[in-house]
Amino acid sequence: MSESDPTAGHIELEWSLDAIRMGYRHRREQGNISELAESIRRQGFLHPLTIAPDGLLICGGRRLLAAQHLGLKTVNVWVRTGISDKLSLLLAEQDENQLRLDYTDLEKASLYRELRAELAADAARRQEATRFTAEGRNPRSEGAADSAAPQIEAGDTREQAALIVTGKKGYTKLEQIGRLEELAADAAQPASVRERAQAGLDAIGQGGPVSPAYRRAQAEQSLAELERLAEDETEPGGVRDAAARALARLRGQQATTRAAELERVAAETLARVRAATKRRPARTLTAAGPDEPARYPVRVFVATVDDLQGFTSHFDPVELAAALDEEQWLAFEAVLDALNEMAEQMRSARAHRLIAL
Repeated sequence: MSESDPTAGHIELEWSLDAIRMGYRHRREQGNISELAESIRRQGFLHPLTIAPDGLLICGGRRLLAAQHLGLKTVNVWVRTGISDKLSLLLAEQDENQLRLDYTDLEKASLYRELRAELAADAARRQEATRFTAEGRNPRSEGAADSAAPQIEAGDTREQAALIVTGKKGYTKLEQIGRLEELAADAAQPASVRERAQAGLDAIGQGGPVSPAYRRAQAEQSLAELERLAEDETEPGGVRDAAARALARLRGQQATTRAAELERVAAETLARVRAATKRRPARTLTAAGPDEPARYPVRVFVATVDDLQGFTSHFDPVELAAALDEEQWLAFEAVLDALNEMAEQMRSARAHRLIAL
């Protein structure tokens, strides 16, 4: 046993390979282990593995696999006594892999998500540690820590986590992957949304770009909602028809439209259809005269016309003619006559207005 610099926080020992526990690692793609094993066979370990006192591997996952590949029984390790909490382990793993085979995008997103959560929790703990009672004591403090976690500067934990994982503060791509993973795993989402999200993750895993996969999943959410509205019998007929027409049009363009454009158009179309599903505004009645019916505002007329869009396509004229009794037929004709008369009056008023202009 040889002891290294005591200020470094570790000692160097020979350790049984079977006593080292890999634990959960964010890396999924390990690269060419046999090539690394051959390098170790020729030159030995340039850096020992780093483990916690209980044998949990901190740094050196690929080197551990290479040692197993070579059939080694023992290896030299650094036993770190100052890395004990989850945040420190995550930071150590990331530091190791920045100097070795880089993470895939999916692995980066997984590590980023855990780091962001741990950084936020760490910031909350440190904020809590600054609160004192009237007696000047911190009820949360139990004295000096045996081994403190690395101190992280205050700020946006998303930027902090992204900077640690990628070396840059930009976190959009990492957040998009996280959202795809959430959609793919959410049983409450329609099957088409889950499948689209999973397809996007599969493509990213093969080296595909992140943004188009994310945007197509976002578009699929809008399309799935249009489909729901088109099939919802509680919605007005005009709304269902509008949703069905929009859905058919967008599905037809889906394969040939760029992801960003599809996301935008689908979201805008859904917003328009949703606007038609809102409850009609309360009718404000205005009396035109002592013996005349109350007047409704224009918005009520517009909402009524919207509801009647596609109205006639839902009925069979022959069936209606046989089913309506005389009183019902006369009522229908009275409404039709009133509508025709109103239409003629509106046409005449519009013509006069255009001439005046």
